[in-house]
Order: sequence, then structure tokens, then C-alpha cells
Amino acid sequence: MSDIIFKEESYRLIRICMDVHNNLGAGFLEIVYKDALEYEFVKAGIPFEREKRYDVKYKSIILPHNFYADFVVFDKIILEVKSVSTIREEFVAQSINYLKVSGNKLALLVNFGESRLNYKRVVL
Repeated sequence: MSDIIFKEESYRLIRICMDVHNNLGAGFLEIVYKDALEYEFVKAGIPFEREKRYDVKYKSIILPHNFYADFVVFDKIILEVKSVSTIREEFVAQSINYLKVSGNKLALLVNFGESRLNYKRVVL
């Protein structure tokens, strides 16, 4: 059995997400949760980039469309924020694409749209 990748960092992020969800509840737009997360990351001294842009390479060119990860935290974990009724497979696929273009190994897909915080670890 292998170790959980970035265990301590991801637990810390999920705890912050739970705190945000406990304070705001479900039903807000994603932007509200992102703003609250940014506040909490700054307060906790957690390094992050918001709306980090990634180029998509195809053969020897860069495609005109870019990917924007909601957050890159600790310079190694992608945090993708959703506020929907349930996490769907297309969101998992989106997280995998972010991992491919970024070279990162872990994405946390977090859904604030349910009555309880729901999340998935996506590992590449």
C-alpha cells in the first residue's frame, strides 16, 4: 500500500474548506467560496496562486486555449472549486487535464454545493 501523496497539506486544505462550508453553507456561487478560501489561505500563511493559467502544448505548438486552475496551493496541489448538486465525472476529467498541463501530481476537487462538503482526491 502506498503513502498518501501530500497528506498533511491536503488535510490542511480540506479542513479550511470545511470551515468555509460550515460558515457559508451551500448555495453560493463558486466565486464566493473562492474569495473566502483566499482570505483563509492568506490568514493561515498558506502559499497559493489563484486562477493560475496553464498553456496547452500540442506537438510542437502552444494551443490558443488556456486552462485556468482555481488555485495552486503549496506550489504543488491544484484546488478546483465547484458549487453544484454533485461532483460529476467531467469535473474529475477536468482535474486530470489540469494535472497533465501543470505537471502536478494531486488535485483536490471540492464541492461546496451540497449540504455537506464533498471532495475527491485526483492523483496522476
